[in-house]
Amino acid sequence: MLVTARQWMLTLALSGLLAGCAGSTSLHGPSDLQLTWDRALVALPAMDGDPPVVARMDDLLRNQSLRAADMHRFPTVVYLHGCTGLGSGDEGFVRRLAKHGYAVIAPDSMARRWRPWQCDPKTQTGGHNTFVYDFRQAEIGYALDQIPALTWVDRKNLFLVGASEGGVAAALYRGGEFKARIIAQWTCHGGPLIRGLSAPDDEPILAIVHKEDPWYDSDHTVNQAGDCGAYFGTRPESRSLVLPRGHIHDVLRDDKALAAIYAFLDRQSTVSP
Repeated sequence: MLVTARQWMLTLALSGLLAGCAGSTSLHGPSDLQLTWDRALVALPAMDGDPPVVARMDDLLRNQSLRAADMHRFPTVVYLHGCTGLGSGDEGFVRRLAKHGYAVIAPDSMARRWRPWQCDPKTQTGGHNTFVYDFRQAEIGYALDQIPALTWVDRKNLFLVGASEGGVAAALYRGGEFKARIIAQWTCHGGPLIRGLSAPDDEPILAIVHKEDPWYDSDHTVNQAGDCGAYFGTRPESRSLVLPRGHIHDVLRDDKALAAIYAFLDRQSTVSP
């Protein structure tokens, strides 16, 4: 078969592109998804009277002194941080969960090589890079692929917890791998891309938000006021908790919210921690 000049040029261009890709160092390093797992914040419950262990995943797996964790199986929370990344508030929350008996794995979405914010903290608005919501779904799936290698995870007691942007991701995740999920600092209302719940119909949900959360009040272009309870349907043992103290976003430092989280997780766990 004769090859036209145009076909020949396309062949050369494709060959050059493939050669360039083959020589790219990025192909030999960790993927962005792997980075979100390697740099995940991990908290392990106290053992033998010691305080909880809090470390990054790659540091934890290299620490030979933590082999004692392999002798235990802990109910485990996959925690999804908000739009600005893992901060001191997140670390405090995962440490509290570990003190209560739960292992926590918090993938670090900001560990990606390129990860723009989809929110603007100054104006308390989101939706600026909406493809980030797809990033978060992929991070959940990747974490679930890696978890079977962790002998200290009790996969029969696996929970999904998300706050703010992470709460959107937790609400929209379609898989049925989790016994229950908690949606914090999100209302499940808004534009079609992020509205509603995608959890299985038989999965219990706890949703917690402050009344008149400044990120979701009716003054914004898209009205996101409300709470996730409007979308629960027939999901069993589900509860929407609207905290009365208004104009506050963070619920994970609220004693009433924490008590509700502990009670919900303990109730859904096969064996209480």
